[in-house]
Amino acid sequence: MTALLAGTGLAKVFGPTPALVDASLRVDAGEIVAIMGPSGSGKSTLLHCLAGIVRPDAGRVEYDGRELSALPDAARSALRRGEFGFVFQFGQLVPELSCAENVALPLRLGGAGRRDAARRAADWLDRLEVGGAARQRPGEVSGGQAQRVAVARALVTGPRVVFADEPTGALDSLNGERVMDLFTAAARDGGAAVVLVTHEARVAAYADREVVVRDGATPDRAGVAP
Repeated sequence: MTALLAGTGLAKVFGPTPALVDASLRVDAGEIVAIMGPSGSGKSTLLHCLAGIVRPDAGRVEYDGRELSALPDAARSALRRGEFGFVFQFGQLVPELSCAENVALPLRLGGAGRRDAARRAADWLDRLEVGGAARQRPGEVSGGQAQRVAVARALVTGPRVVFADEPTGALDSLNGERVMDLFTAAARDGGAAVVLVTHEARVAAYADREVVVRDGATPDRAGVAP
């Protein structure tokens, strides 16, 4: 079966430093895959290549039968707005906007009307149990609440793939587990695949499968598309 998303033989160098040398990973629709490895091993660079944020120097990234790394910037940006969702360690919410406006932002950028975007944002805030924070700004809510707002923003467009880079790294264990419970349940309900970067075993336990990156490579070749 063809993978929804697959990177094969990926290499990336930043200046004199190789970040990836031979990394491969495949993700099927609806699957949650955890990318693990020590700090500096290339986990985040692999995620960024798979998401089309960074172009690999070598290798291929294919999404839904298309070579993602060969698409023009505008096409990759459109994918990131509509078919990909992102959750980062510190949420990266827009501080000047309310939580509801943050969640509605990708919908508005995609052309949705204000009323429709607001309705869908409110629905997702309720699903992530932060509806009461809708009118507050990110700086006025707790870290756990802000991260759930970031998850709502990632899922509001109905993405086919969600990329999460250390999504609980800034949270205590209780809030981290709550965020992961809600995040993985919501992603599964929506049928989204999830690519999750973490160094924490308790977070990786939410995944269907783990792929380990060491020194920029996936030496066991786990997850390589056939």
